[in-house]
Amino acid sequence: MTWNQQLVKVNNKSKVLETIKEQAPLSRADISQQLGLTKGTISSLVNELLAENICYETGPGESSGGRRPVMLLFNERAGYSIGIDLGVNYILGVLTDLSGNIVHEKMKTINNMDYEMAMMAIKKMIQFLLDSAPESHYGVVGIGIAVPGIVSNGGDHILLAPNLGWKNIHLKQEIEKEYNLPVVIENEANAGAYGEKRFGAGKEFENVIYLSAGIGLGVGFILNNELYRGAEGFSGEMGHMIIDIHGKECSCGSAGCWELYASEQALLNQAKDVKSINQAELNLESLVQLATENEEINSLFAQIGRYLGFGLTNIINTFNPQQIIIGNRLALAKDLIVQPIVDVVEHHSLRHNQANLKISFAELTNYSSALGVSAFVTEFFLKSDLQESR
Repeated sequence: MTWNQQLVKVNNKSKVLETIKEQAPLSRADISQQLGLTKGTISSLVNELLAENICYETGPGESSGGRRPVMLLFNERAGYSIGIDLGVNYILGVLTDLSGNIVHEKMKTINNMDYEMAMMAIKKMIQFLLDSAPESHYGVVGIGIAVPGIVSNGGDHILLAPNLGWKNIHLKQEIEKEYNLPVVIENEANAGAYGEKRFGAGKEFENVIYLSAGIGLGVGFILNNELYRGAEGFSGEMGHMIIDIHGKECSCGSAGCWELYASEQALLNQAKDVKSINQAELNLESLVQLATENEEINSLFAQIGRYLGFGLTNIINTFNPQQIIIGNRLALAKDLIVQPIVDVVEHHSLRHNQANLKISFAELTNYSSALGVSAFVTEFFLKSDLQESR
């Protein structure tokens, strides 16, 4: 084959696989009709996918007049992906099949994110998930790690993760060397946006803004159905958007950043001044419970919601999205912050931007980033498999 013929074949095979993944069970004739490719071409490409254990045949479907067709299914258990969401005070790990279904998971709270301590925790999490993986044709196909910081294109270099205190970290190389598997490193807000787009609240929308609201704030952009990373991969650091020019100093080196007023950390800092609560048990979960009976705590959540609304108003006026999705830890406080957010957006964003805007909370709850980065790993594996089979 010429290079062009090889490229056409890979593209066609990718379309066949995507059709099977999204619409199975369906027959070879169904795929041929949908994609406009000859039955011979479809048969050849499907046979390759069957030989690679990426697809399999199941019982015959309904006849349309002739012999009953053999139906095709995606083999989601042909391999497994690991997705790690590295938060500022936690690590969440998931093992998923090739369709993104969680097979095993583990959550660990961590109070010390010193790089060496974090690496130990990450490796323990990865090893647990590797040991949990069922037998399969391809085994674990790769590891994805979502981090709260600025990641270079390609994920080779974590330039800055201010809330972790990390600078110039080469996490990808260290994990690849340890496990001899492909590794994807991605900004956690980008991963969360992609997770919600693929599996959660953003499935029906083409232009989605995902706000990761945890200890810090980060934003992921889905624009025209594509994840937008920016020219160098650094987009979405809107937690460091300045909302108070005379504001508090931030760990990023600036001052007055949005996340200093609207994050989980901002809430915890303000709650330290509330004398009526047990400071030894101060965390988001306990504050959510207390808010129903403590007006002072309830007011703190309302204030966080208003500050979230002001930042979101700037984003809405800039990008005119169809949907805003609020995810990560502060989504646990949905009932306490949603109305203040909506009130601010309705009063301060441009009317034209509100006309078809939907404000949602993450359907995947705290799994958005872990599932998003696991999906990146799966797609890298499937793309590599299609190219190698040329």
